[in-house]
Amino acid sequence: MKMLCQVQIPNDTFNAATRDGTVGSKMGRILEDTRPEVVYFTEIGGKRGAILVVDVQDATKIPALAEPWFLTFNADVQFHILISPEELGRSNLNDLGKKWS
Repeated sequence: MKMLCQVQIPNDTFNAATRDGTVGSKMGRILEDTRPEVVYFTEIGGKRGAILVVDVQDATKIPALAEPWFLTFNADVQFHILISPEELGRSNLNDLGKKWS
């Protein structure tokens, strides 16, 4: 299943890695290991952040996506399940609407 991974990195941790010249190698190692389908860097809540789309076949794989960010940058990580329009169309919304109305 596709998941959106939102990473918020504390400024002081990222600044320290930038100053000591390790930020590129640390970021590269995380992205190489987690292999997101797409990644964008942005600001989240006034801190550095990243938005990644990852394919998770099994919930046991989630720690392998989160721990590199936690351990490397002391980051906050959130996951959100994504559903495509086609998948939403197969989700029986009409039946659920009847059942819960």
